[in-house]
Amino acid sequence: MVQDGDMMVNEKDENQERGNWDSKADYLLSCIGYAVGLGNVWRFPFLAFRNGGGAFLIPYFIMLALAGLPVFFLECALGQFSSLGPISVFKFSPILKGIGICMVILNIIVSIYYNIIIAYTVFYFFSSFTSTLPWETCNNWWNNNATCSTTFKQVCNVTVSSFPNNSIVQRWINNFKLGTDNDTTFNSVFRTTALNLTTDLGVNLTDVGCVNFTTARGTSASEEYWESYALQRSVDIDHTGSVVTPLALSLLLAWVVVYFSMIRGIKSSGKVVYFTAIFPYVVLLILLIRGATLEGAIDGIQFYIGNQTDLTKLSDADVWKDAATQIFFSLSAAWGGLIALSSYNKFHNNCFHDAIIVCSTNCLTSLFAGFSIFTVVGHMAKTLGKQVDEVVNSGFSLAFVAYPEAIAQLPVSPLWAILFFLMLFTLGLDSQFTGVEAILTAFIDLFPRQLRHRRAVLTLATMIVLFLLGIPCVTEAGIYWLNLIDHYSAGWGLIFIAVLELVGVSWVYGGNRFIEDIEMMIGKKNWVFWLYWRACWFFISPLLLLAVLIWSLVTFTPPDYAGVPYPEWANAIGWCSVIFGLAFIPVMAIVAIIKHGGFFQACSPASDWGPFLKKFRGDRYANMDEPEESLAVKEGTNGVEMKGEPNPGYHEDIDESQTKM
Repeated sequence: MVQDGDMMVNEKDENQERGNWDSKADYLLSCIGYAVGLGNVWRFPFLAFRNGGGAFLIPYFIMLALAGLPVFFLECALGQFSSLGPISVFKFSPILKGIGICMVILNIIVSIYYNIIIAYTVFYFFSSFTSTLPWETCNNWWNNNATCSTTFKQVCNVTVSSFPNNSIVQRWINNFKLGTDNDTTFNSVFRTTALNLTTDLGVNLTDVGCVNFTTARGTSASEEYWESYALQRSVDIDHTGSVVTPLALSLLLAWVVVYFSMIRGIKSSGKVVYFTAIFPYVVLLILLIRGATLEGAIDGIQFYIGNQTDLTKLSDADVWKDAATQIFFSLSAAWGGLIALSSYNKFHNNCFHDAIIVCSTNCLTSLFAGFSIFTVVGHMAKTLGKQVDEVVNSGFSLAFVAYPEAIAQLPVSPLWAILFFLMLFTLGLDSQFTGVEAILTAFIDLFPRQLRHRRAVLTLATMIVLFLLGIPCVTEAGIYWLNLIDHYSAGWGLIFIAVLELVGVSWVYGGNRFIEDIEMMIGKKNWVFWLYWRACWFFISPLLLLAVLIWSLVTFTPPDYAGVPYPEWANAIGWCSVIFGLAFIPVMAIVAIIKHGGFFQACSPASDWGPFLKKFRGDRYANMDEPEESLAVKEGTNGVEMKGEPNPGYHEDIDESQTKM
C-alpha cells in the first residue's frame, strides 16, 4: 500500500488517482449501511402499523420496484461510469450541474442535524450504565410528581375559574407544578391530587368540574426523562436557553468517531462498516428472540402485520404516498451519496447486482426490524394493561420514549438499553459516513489539485464547521430546530431533485445512450432486459415521483413539535433552507448556457465526459478529452480551460436513436 497524500491508495487499485474500494464487501456494506438507517427501525414499523398492517407491504414493494430501485440503480451506474462525485458527474449535461450542487447543500444541512440524533443515542447509551435505568421511575429531580406515573390511574379535568385569586388554589398549583398562576383549567389531574384540592376548599369534585374519571397516567417516566432531562426542552423555539452540556459533549464525541472513521476516506470507513453495518442485525435478532418469549409479544405482532391487517386502506391515497416516500427516503436516493460511493468502484463492477442486493436488504431489514420492535412493545402494552395502538409512536417518540419504556419492563433492563442504543448509534453512523463522504468527494473533485492530497485536513475542517453549525440543535430549543430542518430539508425538495435527475438522464442526456454506457461496464444485455428500466426511467418513475411531490405539497402542513406550533419566521427559515439549494438549479443552468454558447450546447456532454481511465473508453469515447480533474493534478493546475463542446469522436458512433426511446 502506498500513501498518496492523505489518501491511502493500494498498488492494486485500478484508479491510482482516486483509489478504489479494497473489496466488493467494503462497498456493499457501505451501501447497505447508508440505506439501512434509523428510519428502518423507528419509521417503517409505525407506518406499516398505521396504514393497514400487512396490507401496507403491497404498495411498499410496488413503490420499491417502480421508484426506489430505478433511481438507486441509475445513481450507482452514474457514479461508477464516471468515477466522479455528485457535482462533477453532471458534466454529462452541464446545464444540470445545479442538481449536484443542490444535492451537496442538502447533504450539508442533513449532516448537521443527523449527527444530533446520533448524539442522542450516545447520551442514552452512557446513561444506561446504571443498575436502574434513570427513566424507570418517577422519583428523580426532573420528574413532575403531579403528572408522572409508571402506571395508569384515574384522572379528570379540573377547573378552578370559580375561585379567582384564591390563595389555596395558587398554593395547590405551585405545589403540584400543574401550570402558572394564570391557568384556570388543568387536564388529566390524578384523582388523589384533585381530592386534595377539594378537601382544602371544602367543596365537592363536581364543583371543580371533575365529574367523570378516565384511566390515564399523565406523562410516563421515559417521556419526562426525554423532555425534561435529556433535552431540557424550552417552551418554544423562541426561547433558545442555554447549551445542554451533556448533549453538546455527546455531539462532539459523535463527530470525533465520524472523523477517525473517515480520516482515510473509503479506505478507513470501508473497514469500520464491517462492525457498524453488521452489528445492528445481531442486536435486532437478539431483541426479536427475547421479545418473542415475552407475554404480550403476539399482540404486538398482530397489530404490526397480523390479524389487524386492513386491505381497505389500499384505497387511501395517503397510504400510497407514505409507501413511496418511505421507500424513497429509506434507500437514501437522490442525496448524491450513492454517486459518491459508486465513484470508487472498479469500472467493470456489476452495479446492477449491487442495486438489487442493497435494495432487497434494505426492505427486508425494515420488515425484520418491525418484528423486533413490536414484540417488545406488545409486552409493554400487556404490562400496562393497554392496547398496542395506545402506546406505540413514530420517530423520536418511538426511539427515545416508547421503546426505552418497553426496555425498562425487561429483566436486566440496563443491558438491553445498552444494546439498543449502541445499535441505533451504529445505524446512524453508516448513513452519516456516506452523507459526509458525498460532501468531501464533491469538493475534492471540484478542487483536486488543492484538496486531493489534503483529505485529512479537509475532513477535519468540514467536521469542525458542521459541529459548530449543530450547536443551536443542542440548546434547550434544539429539538425544535432539529424537527424544523427535518420537516423541510429532508422532504419534498429531495423528490424534486430525483424527478429532475431522471428527466435529465433519460430525456436530456438520452436514456438509450445511458444504457450503452452501462453495458460498457456490465456487458451487453438482451433488449428485453432493458424494457423494464426504459419504462421506469423514461416514464413511470418520474411521473410517479411527480405525483407524490404534488400530493405532498397539496397536503403540506406546517410542522409542530409536541403540539407546539412554529412561528412564521421559523417556517420562513425552513422554506429558505430548501429554496436556497434548489435555486442553484436555474442559476447554474443559465451559467452553463452562457458559458457554452447556447441551450443545446449546454445540454450536450462536456468534452471530457466519459470513463475516467483511458483504458476503458473504447471506441465510443476514444476522442474524449482527459478528465479535467485528472489534468488539474498532473499539470499542477486546477483551472484547466475546457471548451465544453460536444465530443466529436463521441458523437460519430452514436446515431439519433440513442437519444430517443
